This record gives sequence, C-alpha cells and structure tokens, in this order.
Amino acid sequence: MSGSFVIAVDGPAASGKGTIATGLGKAFDLPVLDTGRLYRAVGVLMQRAGEDLDDTPAAAARARMLTADLLDDPGFRTRAAGEAASRVAVHAGVRDALLAFQQAFAGQPGGAVLDGRDIGTVIAPDALAKLYVTASAERRAERRWKQLTAQGETMALAEVLEDIHRRDARDGGRDAAPMRPAPDAVLLDTSEMTIEQAADAARRIVEAARARWEGHNRPS
Repeated sequence: MSGSFVIAVDGPAASGKGTIATGLGKAFDLPVLDTGRLYRAVGVLMQRAGEDLDDTPAAAARARMLTADLLDDPGFRTRAAGEAASRVAVHAGVRDALLAFQQAFAGQPGGAVLDGRDIGTVIAPDALAKLYVTASAERRAERRWKQLTAQGETMALAEVLEDIHRRDARDGGRDAAPMRPAPDAVLLDTSEMTIEQAADAARRIVEAARARWEGHNRPS
C-alpha cells in the first residue's frame, strides 16, 4: 500500500466518521469503503439465516462468504443491524475473514478511503493519512437518533444513548480487540462541530498528509 494514497478513518459508533470518509472520497476522488457495513452484513445475513450471532464458527463462515455486491442492502443501515455488527465483530474469526477483503480494497491502484474500526492499526497500518474521529456519547446518540428517525424508526433518545454506551463498552472490552487510535493518527473531536466544519477539518488534515507524501515521492 506504500505506492498509493490510503486514508484511514477510525472512530466509535456515530462519531461522524462515515460522513467524513464519504466527503474525503469526493474531495480526493478516491473509492470509499464503510468497513462497518461488512460487519453489519455478516450480522444481518446470519439473522436472516436463523443463525446465532454468538456462534463463532457460523459467524466466521458467513464472513468468508461475503461479497461486495451484497453491501448495498438497505437492511444493513438499521439500528438492529448496528447492534448485530457490534456483536459479531468480537469474533476473531470474523475479523480475520474480513481482513483480506478490506486490505484488497485499500491496496487498489491510486488509493482508497476506509472508515470503521482498526483501520489505521490493523487494516492499513501504512496508510499515509490517519484520522481518529470521535465525539461525546451524548452528541453521538443525538446524531444517531436523528438518522434513525429519518429512516422511519421510532425510539427514545435515551434508548439510543444506552445503545451507544453498550457498544462503547463492548468495543473497549478485552475480547473485542479494544478500539484505539493509531499512534500516528490525528484526533478529530466533532462534538461541537457542524458537518461542514468537521468535513473541512478532515480535508485539511488529509491535505497536509498528502503534501508530505507528494514531497517524499517527488523525483529528486
């Protein structure tokens, strides 16, 4: 991946990393992969097949069968899908099965943008631009609640906040390969930012990384 410009966007649930990654893809003309959707797909497809999300071998097998053409399913965008994703992500076999998928995407000519968890530490440790996007649990819950409401789902904001706390606890647990920023990632706290402000801040971070990369790759 050293010959292409890879942007790694990590962060907890509902931090705004997906919106930021999409904007960066447009700004730098790069393909974007929402890696969390891979886990959502595994969880939802398991549920549709009547499989237990806590069944490690079944989850790993389902992950190995995943293909890119399945990822646009609207069923992967729901609140229930997010909860299922958080549950299957704890399985080492699932993470191993999806690793090659994500690294192949990151390794395509020219580069790519990947957002999710473990992007800058595991999936693309050599990424030339790394961001860790975060926000307070309350702000993330508010954003997620608005998104779900717009999709027609009905629930109380307090319930969404409880989900956020539960997912944070699971993502930070010992069995879940605790989420953490890469040592060389730039922290971007979007708690008090508008979408436009967050997108602009992320773009400037990446532009600085790209300038350094181009300087290193310029013929002497």
